[in-house]
Amino acid sequence: MTRIVKQRGALHALLFVTALASSSSAQQTDTSRYDLLIAGGTVIDGTGAARYSADVALRGDRIVAVSRTPLPRNRAARVIDATGLIVAPGFIDLHAHLEPLLTQPDAESAVRQGVTLALGGPDGGGPWPFADYLSRAQKAGLGINVAFLAGHNTIRQRVMGLANRAPTAEELRTMQSMVAQAMGEGAFGLSTGLRYVPGYYSKIDEVIALARSAADSGGIYTSHLREEGLGLLEGVAEAITIGEKAKIPVVLTHHKAIGTKMWGASAKTLAMVDSARGRGIDVMIDQYPYTASQTGIAVLIPPWALAGGDSAFSRRVKDKQLRDSIERGIVELIMTDRGGGDLRRVQFGNVSWMKELEGKTLYDWAVMRGIDPAPEKAAALVIEAELKGGASMVYHVIDERDVQRIMKHPMTMIASDGRLTRPGQGVPHPRAYGTFPRVLGVYVREKKVLTLEEAVKKMTSMPADRLSLTERGRLKSGAVADVVIFDATTVRDRGTFESPHQYPVGIPFVVVNGTVVVDKGAMTSARPGHVLRRGKAM
Repeated sequence: MTRIVKQRGALHALLFVTALASSSSAQQTDTSRYDLLIAGGTVIDGTGAARYSADVALRGDRIVAVSRTPLPRNRAARVIDATGLIVAPGFIDLHAHLEPLLTQPDAESAVRQGVTLALGGPDGGGPWPFADYLSRAQKAGLGINVAFLAGHNTIRQRVMGLANRAPTAEELRTMQSMVAQAMGEGAFGLSTGLRYVPGYYSKIDEVIALARSAADSGGIYTSHLREEGLGLLEGVAEAITIGEKAKIPVVLTHHKAIGTKMWGASAKTLAMVDSARGRGIDVMIDQYPYTASQTGIAVLIPPWALAGGDSAFSRRVKDKQLRDSIERGIVELIMTDRGGGDLRRVQFGNVSWMKELEGKTLYDWAVMRGIDPAPEKAAALVIEAELKGGASMVYHVIDERDVQRIMKHPMTMIASDGRLTRPGQGVPHPRAYGTFPRVLGVYVREKKVLTLEEAVKKMTSMPADRLSLTERGRLKSGAVADVVIFDATTVRDRGTFESPHQYPVGIPFVVVNGTVVVDKGAMTSARPGHVLRRGKAM
């Protein structure tokens, strides 16, 4: 009996010590200090789970607590009262034109819409030399985090110029080596722009070979399809085949159906995605929420006419027979592709050689010139524009029903295809300022195409998972402290196609790597962004 009493006494003592240690630990946790406490907000964590009320505590560049129980405000260096606001992971833009990054390192047009990480180098246009560019970007002082893809068009042009032919065996090996080098230096995958020169001149075997080089390092493949108009279905099939043969995850980037003749075709392309996934091919989609695209005026010119570069194109248009063929090709593209069959659908964005054209249409230019505003007559204007250096154009040729159908698909992520810009720089596509708030305001709140939880997931955890970034894209303890705070009742884009240079409303705070970059709706001077490198990024 005495032995039993002693054992019980020892057990009680052990329990007391354990409880004391637990209490001490709890006290230590309770007295923790935070650099930033986001208090009283409604958390949407990025996973698609239902929202809930919670405080979010940040220390350094990490989230250290997401607590449904209020945390003591007096233990935080700063408190943001998020009552009535949504607290979510920072948005990840999976298709961003970051070419102006070194001159616009604050990336204000991106961060003001809640973007905390953007993936550059899309459409085959990744930087080169790769490592050198990433080093220069890191030294620039960035307002957001950035990552990059290796660009097929960039690499092909370095090796082959604008040659309209297949690569030699040696040229292909050189391009494969360059892709592998970029992957080793931190690229997240390979991008192609198969509608653009020189990518248009490549055959599928070339792209598969290069995609395999990216796949060997765990990269992804993002594809500006070879055609998004009449050849859309074939373009989707080609991208799926590349994913299958190269054994690489695929993103059909800025997916859409171009031109009135293809409106409704998204029902077929989405079925193709579902079928491919059913066969084990990892295919996803990204999309911007607008009924217009933006790219150069050269997209209205048959690609064969651009082979060899500007001087070769100039020689061809001086040859009457070749010019006739080029003009017929332009008319065909105006009628069936980006032109939408109407010159009023083709709007000038940035025109270095004639600023008064910015915001005007191809129809307007024909009238200004006293030319019959018909496609047959406007072909000469397209040639003239390209000879003068080209122009960035907005093409109003996408159907709203396709936009909504694609957006609803469970494999679709939100991405801007926007170029970094500043107020006063031409007449850009409004997506550069408003992609993410437009989804939240128009397609969630007004049109109810998505729930708020679904939309946030498409902007956060889905792109993070596509990039294998396990510590971003979710609001949880231990994650990198990229956070956006917005008002679900007011968030909205403000830019229009006529007046695009307008920042959105309803996003008062954006936090990048634990530092407030947008504070009460205004940019701060903080530049805490990093260049992320595949395999080394968090």
